[in-house]
Amino acid sequence: MTNKSMDKAQSMNKQSLTEHLTELRSCLIYSLAAVAVGFGAAYAYIQPIADWFFRPLVQVLPKGKSLIFISYQEGFFFI
Repeated sequence: MTNKSMDKAQSMNKQSLTEHLTELRSCLIYSLAAVAVGFGAAYAYIQPIADWFFRPLVQVLPKGKSLIFISYQEGFFFI
């Protein structure tokens, strides 16, 4: 192990509490931003995703019938 990498490892271990909390905050902000971007992308393509998700159920319906859901949760309880 080189002297430079040992100094870096030691400096990481000697962070104060506020430095650790600052790093945690930045990590949480990046994580929430990634979730928001993922949510936005999924929301932009909700109709193709829903069509893909319900396609097997629609294929086994009798002719002339359609899916009817009174609440959002009912789409997941079709067993």
